[in-house]
Parts: sequence; C-alpha cells; structure tokens
Amino acid sequence: MKKSGKNRHVSGRPPLFPATEIRSTAPDTRNRSKGERPMNGADTAWIIVATALVLFMTLPGLALFYGGLVRARNVLSVFMHCFAIACLMSILWLVAGYSIAFGGGTSGFWGGLDKVMLIGVTADSLSGTLPEILFFAFQMTFAIITPALIVGAYVERVGFGFVLTFSGLWMLLCYAPVVHWIWGGGMMSDGGIFGETGVRDFAGGIVVHETAGLAALIIAVMLGPRRNRTTPPHNPGFVMIGAAMLWVGWFGFNGGSQLAADGGAAMALTVTHISAATASLSWALWERIKYGKASLVGLVTGTIAGLASITPASGFVGPAAALLIGAVAGILCQEAVNLVRNWLRIDDTLDVFAVHGVGGIFGTLMIAVLGAGSWVAQLGGLVFVGLFTTGVTIVLVKVVALVTPLRVDAETETNGLDLSVHGERAYDMSS
Repeated sequence: MKKSGKNRHVSGRPPLFPATEIRSTAPDTRNRSKGERPMNGADTAWIIVATALVLFMTLPGLALFYGGLVRARNVLSVFMHCFAIACLMSILWLVAGYSIAFGGGTSGFWGGLDKVMLIGVTADSLSGTLPEILFFAFQMTFAIITPALIVGAYVERVGFGFVLTFSGLWMLLCYAPVVHWIWGGGMMSDGGIFGETGVRDFAGGIVVHETAGLAALIIAVMLGPRRNRTTPPHNPGFVMIGAAMLWVGWFGFNGGSQLAADGGAAMALTVTHISAATASLSWALWERIKYGKASLVGLVTGTIAGLASITPASGFVGPAAALLIGAVAGILCQEAVNLVRNWLRIDDTLDVFAVHGVGGIFGTLMIAVLGAGSWVAQLGGLVFVGLFTTGVTIVLVKVVALVTPLRVDAETETNGLDLSVHGERAYDMSS
C-alpha cells in the first residue's frame, strides 16, 4: 500500500471491513502549459489543515506529554529535544529524506536521489489531487514526530549531541527507507514481495510506531537505566494537556492519511476518536481493578495506546472494530508497560515501546484478524521491518557514540539536564 492514497474507504455507508478502492496519487509532474490543473481544492485545503495538526502533535503536544512525565529538573531538556528534532528533521527531509521515501527509484528498496532538495518539484507539480509540495510538507510532519517519539526512552540521562546526530541519521537510514517500502510504492506495497495485496498500514502502525517503539527499546537497553527510576511525574497536568493535544492532532495524522476530503477521511477520524475514548476507559478500569485507583496519567496514557493501535487500521475498519481495538489496547499496552518495567527491568523511561510499539504492532495484526488484509503481508511486514529497524538502530547507536557521548556523566544526571546541559531551569529546585 502506498501512503499516496491506496486502499481508501469507499464512499457511501462504510462496512465494518471496508472494501479497498485504489486511487493512485503518485507524484505527477506532467507539463501543464495548456492550463490543465486537476488539483482538488477541497482535498488541498484539508491536507493543509492536517499538516498543521500533525506538527501540532509534536509541538507542543508530545513535548508537553513527555515533559510532564519527567522530573522538574529535566523538563526543559525534553522540550529542547522535541523542538530541535522538529527543526533538524525538517531540513533533512528537504535535503534527502523525501527523495529516499518518495523518489522515482525502481529498485523497491529506496526512492533514489532524483528529488534531493525537491529538484523538479514546482508549485504546479501534483501528487494525485494535491500539490506535490503539500504532500511533501504533510509527509515531513511524520518524519518529525517519528524520531521525536523515541525521545521518551532516553530522557533524563542522554547527551544532546547524541540526540540530534542519532535522530538525523536514523530518520534518513531507517525511517525513510521503510516509508518507501510500504507507502512509496516499494517492495512491500501492492504487487511487491508479499503478492498482490501488500502490507496494509494506513497511517503508520509499522512505519511510525513499530520503528520508533523498537528503536526506543534498543536505545534504553544500550543506554542503561537511570540512577533514580522511582521519581513520579513532576506535572500530571502537563501530561493531560499534552495527551489532549495529541488526540486532536491525531485527526490530522489518521484523517489526513486519506489524502482527500471525503467520507474515508471522516471515517478514519471517527474510528480514531472511538478507539482513543475506549482505550482511555479500559486502561483506567484495568488500573482500578489491579491497584484500587484510576490515575489521570493512566487514563491519558490509555488514550495514546488507543490512538497508536487504531492508526494502521483507521483506513480499513468501522466504528465497531474501533471499539474492539480500543478496548483491548488499553489493557494490552498497560500489561506491556508492566512487562518491560518490572519483568524485563528495562528503563524505557516513558514507555515508548509498550505504548507505541506494542500498540502499533497490535493494530497492524488486527487488520488481518478483521479480514482487511493478508496475514502473510501483515506478519511479514512486521518481522522484516522489525529486523531492519533493530539492525540499523544498534549500528547507529554504536557509531554515533564514537563521535559524541551517548550518556551524560553522573553529576549532570543528578543535577538535571536543564541547568547542566542547557544552562536554564524551569523551576526553583529549592522549593
């Protein structure tokens, strides 16, 4: 399946498992000197809004969500990581990322370099019914949030130079190729290595959440645990506000992935909301059953679990299926948190793998369970991308650590990264 519009909802009353209408929106750069312009104004307007919504997920949504979960002496470092990653990924996506993901390469492995620095892309170039420059911008926001998600695994103990160097290389060498394989017409799309029906991933269960989740888990293992793992979130209010922003922004993330202003976009938006609402409550209920109390942080973490889980399936299922996915996701991801933290003793600080990784993998498999995709393709895509992500992440961590320190020293970690690394602090530590 290509991110550029395959396997959309069909118009009319969508069934539980919608049929797959294929409407290609591969970049179209035909000469339009005669005035031809089959651009759709409604589609364009919606994707402009969706692009802003997805950027809003990282800035300020993810920054506040993660920032509220750490100690007060590290909140500015989290904001710094998210903001700097957004800036760097934007530039790298222009320089080479977009070309690697959506260039005209025919090997199936990568898109090539024909669109480096957007060579040949003008205001008149089209990608389906959209200006290609808008398609570039929409995809850029995905390239921003994916490495930003990984931030949650290494907060409070990582070097800032490592964050930027690793994130930039990982986006170009891991994320962008996977985008091409599944969304850019590469080897895992329809007619590729998995047959006529390729990997179904509507908005990023594999491309975004599996890759980021696995990378987060690997870095957490290689980095080692924090010296103090027991400090509670310094500002649950920040966490709730950030989660609410992520929820709103996710309408652009999933609804925008339809790349059209139509019933399919409306359905993707609706099932996204239903899954998030259901997972929030199932997480809180499970927490109440297990511990006697339901927490605000738990409730909104369930929201993110529901959003991550519906993401790959949001273009292929109806509201009833979204209810099921959300109900299971709230419990499944909570148990995954317990497994990683307490059984495996891995300090994935903000539970990136347990919530995003497990949620994305679960939603990807549910596409096959619900009959909207091939088991071979869904499982094969998860395994292949998982192995690739694991290998690339391990190599990059080792290589980047030779150039810039992976972890801050003990004194810096104890005093907090805000003042020690960035020379600022958000709170008076004496109070």
